[in-house]
Amino acid sequence: MTTDNETSAHTEDTGSADQTNTQAVKTYTQKEVDDMMAKTKTAVMKKVSSKYEDLGDPDELRTIVQQYQKTQQEQQLKRGEFDKILQDIAAKKDAEIAKRDRIIESYKVETPIIEAASRYRAVNSEQVKSLVRNHVRLNADGDVEVLDEKGSVRYDDNGRPISVDNFVQTWLQQNPHFVQPTPSTTGTRTSIGVSQDSKVDLSKLDMRNPEHRKLYAETRKSQ
Repeated sequence: MTTDNETSAHTEDTGSADQTNTQAVKTYTQKEVDDMMAKTKTAVMKKVSSKYEDLGDPDELRTIVQQYQKTQQEQQLKRGEFDKILQDIAAKKDAEIAKRDRIIESYKVETPIIEAASRYRAVNSEQVKSLVRNHVRLNADGDVEVLDEKGSVRYDDNGRPISVDNFVQTWLQQNPHFVQPTPSTTGTRTSIGVSQDSKVDLSKLDMRNPEHRKLYAETRKSQ
């Protein structure tokens, strides 16, 4: 036989069990989940941003950083343009220096070659200049030097550098076909325009000239 106290205790145990089961199977709606996530995110953001509260609003800070980066880019572009201007100025300066050096070189090297070639009766002074130009240069001190085939400075028998005038004269003597024919002298002339009583300089005859070849043969025969 069951007493009232036993019945009441049984009822209370049953109620506690039902309440536990109800709590174990409790579910949350999507809104409740979103609210909990929002609260968690707010709490985390507040905790993190609390260290930088003195710096101001994060959006304002982001704007300041972007503006600074933009300013840096503009300054880099300006520096690039300035560097280009400097390069252009340097290029113009180099061109002016090269032009000046070219004028000096023409005055101190090429002009003396042409004048010497004309003085020693070259057929074509410009042609002689083009043929001997590589053997004449300006040194670092701006002095004219005559070079040999190996590119070394040439000296005369006295140990002095050979002058352009002497160099051109010697070159024409070694290449007589670049020299104009010797003009005829006064006196009794032969059919080829050379006096019979004048001494013929065979080294100055132009062997491309048929009359000079004939004179050369006659002179050699008479000798």
